[in-house]
Amino acid sequence: MNRTRLFPAEATGIRPTPLPGTGPVPVPVSAAVRFRAACPDCRGRFELAAAALRLAIGATSRTTFYTFTCPECGASVRKPAGERIIELLTGGGVRTLRLHTAL
Repeated sequence: MNRTRLFPAEATGIRPTPLPGTGPVPVPVSAAVRFRAACPDCRGRFELAAAALRLAIGATSRTTFYTFTCPECGASVRKPAGERIIELLTGGGVRTLRLHTAL
């Protein structure tokens, strides 16, 4: 599997630090936030808006990934997401799905 690095193409500003015990603080995200990505099929490089990406967070690193459709060849791309990628995508306004394990 070819790993593609994902970086925010534009900074969104300073994020506030939540107070202890108050939970996560919603951070306003600019609609202009874009992420650089690449397609392993056609090797195209492009920028995607947060709405073009989906993040799935599972119980393990094997079940945590992000997906997008290549705008150049139309291929459906699924890539593993580590802690830093999760932080960048959630901070950039990407929709997130939490996967739960069946008991």
